[in-house]
Amino acid sequence: MLDTITSRPAVLIPLLASLPVLLMSCDDSEYRAMPVYNQAYQQNYEADQIPGILDNARNAYVLIDPFDGNNAASVDAIKQQGNEVGAYISIGTGETYRDDFSAMRPFLVSEPWDAWSDEYFVNRTDEKLLNIMKTRIDKIADWGFDWVEFDNMDWFYDDKEREVHDFQVTRAEGINYYRTLCDHVHSKNMKCMAKNTVEGATNFDGVTYESYPDERNWWDQTGAQDFLDAGKLVIINHYNEENCAKAYRQYKEIYSGNLSFICEDAKAEKYVHFNQ
Repeated sequence: MLDTITSRPAVLIPLLASLPVLLMSCDDSEYRAMPVYNQAYQQNYEADQIPGILDNARNAYVLIDPFDGNNAASVDAIKQQGNEVGAYISIGTGETYRDDFSAMRPFLVSEPWDAWSDEYFVNRTDEKLLNIMKTRIDKIADWGFDWVEFDNMDWFYDDKEREVHDFQVTRAEGINYYRTLCDHVHSKNMKCMAKNTVEGATNFDGVTYESYPDERNWWDQTGAQDFLDAGKLVIINHYNEENCAKAYRQYKEIYSGNLSFICEDAKAEKYVHFNQ
């Protein structure tokens, strides 16, 4: 939670009120800590919903699933509140409930992911798979999104899953795959949000890390701090926490810079939003 200024000259109030929007609309600006809303995914409880986002999200990073129902129709209204809107896509798995799953199937492993039975890991990153993902990105751009968030972009780093599924994709091919997709996002005048890793992701504009009470700060801390030092947007999405405020304080003690934080509150059984 950011400290607030308790006394301001009246003449400055209109300028200060508009400043966050101005800061976040500039491509070369440094990101300050900002609220985060997440309709796209959660671990234990209900994710943020579009009506609540429209009522409450201001000058925030708002992540929604663009291919879920009619969510994309709300992008303009969400942006009118000074928010930047991210589109969720999984680039490391094929999801059985997506319209393009049958097209992706030749590039996926044969058995589903144990943790998510309706998802199959990407096995190889052929040009045809890149084109499927680029088609998604083109639609997202047409709908007016500001960001694309790349879920499961780190799948090929997982030695356990590699052993189980015998991935054909190499480490170098995986990195080239998500760098190439990020370049395509940039060609559409949008930004790229990495997920859980920044290895080889210097062309990305931000990163989201998923955190747990028994697995905090498990990622490469130096990489996260480098993104913060570069003025990029760094988000921690923390799950199933009894004391969200304490968890946020602990992360602020670890990182210098403008860290953004959203927390799945185990008591409230919903996301709570910091940096308001």
